[in-house]
Amino acid sequence: MARVLYIHPDNPQQRLIDQAAEIIRGGGVAIYPTDSAYALGCHLGDKAALDRIRQIRALEKNHNFTLVCRDLSELSTYAKVDNQDFRLLKANTPGPYTFILDASSEVPRRLMHPKRKTIGLRAPANHIAQTLLETLGEPLMSITLIMPGDEYPLTDPQDIEDILGNRVDLIINGGYCGLEPTSIIDLTGDSPELVRAGMGDLAPFGL
Repeated sequence: MARVLYIHPDNPQQRLIDQAAEIIRGGGVAIYPTDSAYALGCHLGDKAALDRIRQIRALEKNHNFTLVCRDLSELSTYAKVDNQDFRLLKANTPGPYTFILDASSEVPRRLMHPKRKTIGLRAPANHIAQTLLETLGEPLMSITLIMPGDEYPLTDPQDIEDILGNRVDLIINGGYCGLEPTSIIDLTGDSPELVRAGMGDLAPFGL
């Protein structure tokens, strides 16, 4: 059964965050809150945990994962960012956006888009996620917690526990999360391109 940690959404208890980080470092699959919906996440280089997430979501092998980073400097480690993109990212992170960028050599090959060598990156404005990422000292491989066949993500931590309590190692209960996913913006071209409209305001990107 999953370890369930009740963590305060505004003042995360460091003691519990440390326990969560330990489970993730040990190869655990975690469910944690973000500034949009709850997400499934695991340690950056853990292929076995990644495969378990694929099974939970019933995903094909080529489905893109997102690297969830704590801040812009971490984002820039895993993506090739030019000056124009850097200014856009600086003004809009952390926030409810996922950015498609060209992957740097730091990104494991299996996380990249197989043909385009791109990666989805985001930095959520959520205290629990931010504190967890800071404690881990590296990004989480992540994907929104939507069950196969469902249209919307799971939002109630009790439902999450009932449905997935025996399939994951950690559930961080940070209260209800939203239903709306992030806005996905592709920054690999000459100008920003909208892939999916979601929570984030699109005006700063001229969309």
